Amino acid sequence: MTRAGALVVLTLLAPVSVAVAGDDERGWKYLVDRLVANGVPRTRVTAVFSDPRMEPFTGVQFSMGGKEPRRLYRAFFRPSTVAAARRCRDENAASLTSAERTYGVPASVVTAILFVETSCGRNTGSSPMFYRLARLAMANEPANVADNIERFARHGDVDPRVERRVRARARELEDTFYPEVRAAFEVADRMGVHPLSLRGSASGAIGFPQFLPTSYLKYGADAGGDGRVDLFDAADAAASCANYLAGNGWRPGLSAAGHRDVIWRYNHSDTYIDAVLTLAREIDHPTSVRKNAPGRTVKVAARHRPSVKARRVATPCKRTPTRRAPQLQASARP
Repeated sequence: MTRAGALVVLTLLAPVSVAVAGDDERGWKYLVDRLVANGVPRTRVTAVFSDPRMEPFTGVQFSMGGKEPRRLYRAFFRPSTVAAARRCRDENAASLTSAERTYGVPASVVTAILFVETSCGRNTGSSPMFYRLARLAMANEPANVADNIERFARHGDVDPRVERRVRARARELEDTFYPEVRAAFEVADRMGVHPLSLRGSASGAIGFPQFLPTSYLKYGADAGGDGRVDLFDAADAAASCANYLAGNGWRPGLSAAGHRDVIWRYNHSDTYIDAVLTLAREIDHPTSVRKNAPGRTVKVAARHRPSVKARRVATPCKRTPTRRAPQLQASARP
């Protein structure tokens, strides 16, 4: 993802306490007022947040941080997965080669990112992007912060240090996702769709490269020359991904450490970086070859052990009284 890899947020679905329509914008007043104050026409904001497709805001419980487990990326080192990634590169060779020539980013690296993010466009997500971004942008809403502080209270007492951490995390989520909500309006305009029609990951990222809205606006590339950036088109997706990496420092001759630093900007996770760079190497130089079927050869990736040091990334989670939602990964950010 990218605003940083776009924070992975572990979210629990809080018990529903639906706001009364009209009295506080169905729970969204904090965000609505801020958008209007920042120049988004009230009529447009109100129309979106009062739309039946936009669920009421009932709170977002967030974790204090975490790291992506190594097992999250193990599947990308299986022989069948490496073979599929190579097919992705081969099937989109023209677009990937063009992106490499234009931006100086190896086709194998762009392929690896597109494959890790969405299996080369096969799994781009079906969540309502605007709603997901808006929920995370509401993390710092006063009542929501108070609710999260209360969650960490023990016997009614809250450790001041814990309270400071909760408030800092709420501000971090708001600072990360509020700009994405604002940008989503412009993204919808450029794509010629309603903001609530945009679909993507559970953390609000869209397309093959899983860009957040600000990344789309800054790095989206029209490789097809039709005057429109379509991240669900392989050519535009490859060019946009390469443009993002080049814009964040990738260049021919960059050191291995430099490569990691650039991909860190795409996703703040060492295990993610390990997966991308290992898969890219396997796409270019498979470590072994074995017969998978009569007359057919499949490249096999070497067993890889990701870095033990994985940095923290943001993570929201919804919570119901009965079960915990799975961890979600957001991608391609600004």
